Amino acid sequence: MIAGMMHSTLMLSAISKALLRRGPLFSTSVQHHKSVAVVLSGCGVFDGSEVHEASSILVHLSRAGADVSIYAPDIPQMHVINHAKGQPSEETRQVRNVLHESARIARGKITALSELNSANHDAVVFPGGFGAAKNLSTFATEGADLKVNDQVQKTIQEFHSSKKPIGLCCIAPVIAAKLIPGCEVTVGQDTDDGTGKWPYAGTAEAITKMNSKHINKNGGFLNFFYEIHIDSANKLVTTPAFMCETRLHEIHDGIGKMVEAIMDLAN
Repeated sequence: MIAGMMHSTLMLSAISKALLRRGPLFSTSVQHHKSVAVVLSGCGVFDGSEVHEASSILVHLSRAGADVSIYAPDIPQMHVINHAKGQPSEETRQVRNVLHESARIARGKITALSELNSANHDAVVFPGGFGAAKNLSTFATEGADLKVNDQVQKTIQEFHSSKKPIGLCCIAPVIAAKLIPGCEVTVGQDTDDGTGKWPYAGTAEAITKMNSKHINKNGGFLNFFYEIHIDSANKLVTTPAFMCETRLHEIHDGIGKMVEAIMDLAN
């Protein structure tokens, strides 16, 4: 028994010395948390922000210790989709507002995009979902000739000119391709392999038509990691997300790598 007590005392002493070498468990110094803006485009994959992508972004930013502010343009949605049927709803476009719908994801803590001041943030992130192609831009109807919402354009151009990182996933990289000609982005692969894994592969061609460069990246299944692309010159980080038909946790992991790269660039 005495031998056991001596052993325990020695163990506690060793642990205490190790902790002292590492420093205090809780630092009393004030740490600067990076401020990241997240721009939503509604709520729901077919007419707004892809909910899983938006949630993954918020989870990874939280884990990274970022101070997050959520924004969305205060505008009508292009239209409303019945997600159970995948068809337009009978609701008129005045029924749904992009800001109001995005507030569902933000748990009500959201600000109109017109009030976003890039000087107050270290980075900005855009989830995908067809809202990026319908509400933040007209890519869904005009392809490479898309027009970008004025507030979205102002946001991206301000962050870009300030050399602050911009993250975009899924279909959202087409907006950067339009506004930052010559930039490098990925939406996954530029051709489908016949299995339906890359159903939106034609998007890469539109990016090329906008005088930007598409970088093929993989997205799950047998890959050991879900790939991202970093355009260091423009501080753009992109990842395919749901442009690829793959498992949810792989999309979550790919978005995590995007957020990690954004936070590194913000430093």
